[in-house]
Amino acid sequence: MADHEIDFDAPASLRKQPSLNAQRHHNAEYPTPYLLHDGTLDECIKEFMSKPAAMHHLYEIHTKPQPPLVTEVLQAELIVELARLQEFL
Repeated sequence: MADHEIDFDAPASLRKQPSLNAQRHHNAEYPTPYLLHDGTLDECIKEFMSKPAAMHHLYEIHTKPQPPLVTEVLQAELIVELARLQEFL
């Protein structure tokens, strides 16, 4: 694999931060993001992109790191960029 190729078939999980009034809400009952979808990085990106853009900040994708572009936990901005990258591949 070249340095900048991304394995979109890598295992990944889409998770959502607990929220209250569309803002992240941290409490003892829900201390970590909860699982919404388990599958491939490609599937998780598509599932993420199907969510309202105004809510993207509540989601993250957990996957195997693929340096230098893909980290273990992908936040909304990077997920959107990866979705754009997929369009060109």
